[in-house]
Amino acid sequence: MSFQSLGLSPELLRAVAELNYTTPTPIQRQAIPVILQGSDVMALAQTGTGKTAGFTLPLLQRLAANNNTDKSHRVVRALILTPTRELAAQVGASVRDYSKYLALRSEIIFGGVSINPQITKVRRGTDILIATPGRLLDLINQNVVNLSKVEILVLDEADRMLDMGFIKDVKKILAFIPKQRQNMLFSATLSKDIQALADSLLRTPKLIEVASRNIATELITQVMHPVDRKRKRELLSYMIGFHNWQQVLVFTRTKHGANHLCEQLVEDGLAAAAIHGNKSQGARTRALEDFKTGRIKILVATDIAARGIDIDHLPYVVNFELPNIAEDYVHRIGRTGRAGKTGAAVSLVCIDELQLLRDIEKLIKRSIPKEIIPGYAPDVSIKAEPIMKARKNASGRNNQAPRVAHKSNRGTWQRDNSRA
Repeated sequence: MSFQSLGLSPELLRAVAELNYTTPTPIQRQAIPVILQGSDVMALAQTGTGKTAGFTLPLLQRLAANNNTDKSHRVVRALILTPTRELAAQVGASVRDYSKYLALRSEIIFGGVSINPQITKVRRGTDILIATPGRLLDLINQNVVNLSKVEILVLDEADRMLDMGFIKDVKKILAFIPKQRQNMLFSATLSKDIQALADSLLRTPKLIEVASRNIATELITQVMHPVDRKRKRELLSYMIGFHNWQQVLVFTRTKHGANHLCEQLVEDGLAAAAIHGNKSQGARTRALEDFKTGRIKILVATDIAARGIDIDHLPYVVNFELPNIAEDYVHRIGRTGRAGKTGAAVSLVCIDELQLLRDIEKLIKRSIPKEIIPGYAPDVSIKAEPIMKARKNASGRNNQAPRVAHKSNRGTWQRDNSRA
């Protein structure tokens, strides 16, 4: 099947051809015709499957087909909500690329940067607005953004939106949008909360599911290495050097942990940078650009970055610490194995994280192969310690909670090795 067979306009076909798109991905083949028909959509697709083009291409065509708006007074006709700044920028770049030959204007707004330039741009008028919920509400409250003419609403990475505590903001935004509109909800995982959101938002939606729910793509090779908590950084540095890894995305649970690990890796002589919510947008953008271009080989990130890093061929993802929420494991490793390419996901697991590991394996319905690196076998006499858990404040940002007991304390490597 080709893009021509999906019913896209000559202008969009010209744009995708210039981007060297030849064959639609499964999510694109299924979503584009349905969206072009005007149906609401509930789409379950892993990251890296081409879902951004899957909703932006038909969205652009529908807007262009009814583009009778006075160009001197553009109004927001399509609203795309994303959970993170990086994802908003990524989606915005795609919209600009695809709409190159259409008389449509798009703007991106997100927090972490000065609001004044964004106000100036939005006041000029735009057909498509890509936004994070918090900054959009700020502009709504300042009477800068008028959403009364929105025809199409997209919630991208809806599960992450819920995880980050944005559901209240989203519901506030919905109050400013006409009830008669086309709705699209895209999510990498399906939970009861996502289903409830879909039920409240969508009208007789078409369900599009291109992969098993909550399952990572088979293009990703997964492995876990048991190791003592105090030797994780040593093992990580060894593996990067021994295997000569040139591009590695490393995940930690906390912002402090990301900064500390980054400093240690630099001390080990490895070019690294950290990216998380406390970093300015400029610093995050520079770190990501340096990582993409190879100026640094290691990017240490928290889960907030898991959905906004889009690299055509990222070969390695390392879970320096397993996430507290099992679904985040799927999001993290989904940064590799994208667009039909293979990738590797490596997890460094200490005694404290055995229950987190079991939760992940239960979610993905498979055991992650275990491999002990010679010289780094865990000391079975070490007892598990409580894991620092994150909690969300009212704004959806993660704060550090007190250390709490975790049921993973019940496990031991000695007992767990009996099933290896």
